[in-house]
Amino acid sequence: MTSAPLAARLTHVAGPLFFPVTAYGPDGALDLDAYRAHVGQGVAAGAAAVFACCGTGEFHALTPEEFGACVNAAVEETAGRVPVVAGAGYGTALAVQYARIAEEAGADGLLAMPPYLVVADQEGLLRHYTALAGATSLETIVYQRDNAVFTPETVIELARVDGIAGLKDGYGDLELMQRIISAVRTEEPDRDFLYFNGLPTAELTGLAYRGIGVTLYSSAVFCFVPEIALAFHRALTTGDDTTVNRLLDGFYRPLVELRGKGRGYAVSLVKAGVRLGGLDVGEVRPPLSEPQPAHIKELAEIIERGRAVLRSDEGSEDGSDSPDEGPSEDPDGAGAGTGTGTRGGAA
Repeated sequence: MTSAPLAARLTHVAGPLFFPVTAYGPDGALDLDAYRAHVGQGVAAGAAAVFACCGTGEFHALTPEEFGACVNAAVEETAGRVPVVAGAGYGTALAVQYARIAEEAGADGLLAMPPYLVVADQEGLLRHYTALAGATSLETIVYQRDNAVFTPETVIELARVDGIAGLKDGYGDLELMQRIISAVRTEEPDRDFLYFNGLPTAELTGLAYRGIGVTLYSSAVFCFVPEIALAFHRALTTGDDTTVNRLLDGFYRPLVELRGKGRGYAVSLVKAGVRLGGLDVGEVRPPLSEPQPAHIKELAEIIERGRAVLRSDEGSEDGSDSPDEGPSEDPDGAGAGTGTGTRGGAA
């Protein structure tokens, strides 16, 4: 944990937001060595922040003790280089318990997962997240999902709560998000409130969210092919829409179509991708199941096609396609992006 506020550290980020998988051994027990290696590789590759034990990290499948051990391992592995944000969820009492464990483990912030198995009204949601934000000194990002969808009026109230730093949208209603952003900007013009695209495979909707000022997003792809995730992030944040669309067509759209072929593939395919990259992080825990072998083979093929797009782009940049023009310059500060206040921002 560092003294710098989380919101300030996420306002200008130079890479994707990394949501590591949680590693298990052959017996299903937590494998902290593999987990540390996974986190370390991600930070070395250029992650702007580590979101430990969230949806991709199977928060739902971890005991409180395992949760604390993972968050602490992520904190130690990052060594202050990037912020560590930990998931916290379930009902209010349990969410507070997980939040305090995360604080003790050294996390820099919380991602408040939506309550499970209940659909609350706006007053109840506001009370829940206000209580969670007040339980620790950590800044909290509230996660909007199907069973925790907020009105603009509620988000204005959330933005006024000390300790709530932003809203991650996993619901996908762009009109609602535009209304939320506009309302907070109007009612709290001096509030530096962050917004994140938190849809599964958020890159697929990156152009749409960028259009309403949301440039921060969670990247599950960064877990298993960081070079593709970094190239996409650089292109999206520098306005290179040609590269964005080439990667969408050649990699992200096929990946999303594959993800739709199985229940829980938003997590299990990511773990399979990490294993394909050579790091054994184990299988997903029940109730999730492993992808079918044919789908893992298809995943490997999609990854290779994505890398082929990168190779093609690199060939164009080094002048191989235009020998008379010489090499083109790489953009300065590759991967730099912004995500401030109503410009929004990542998961």
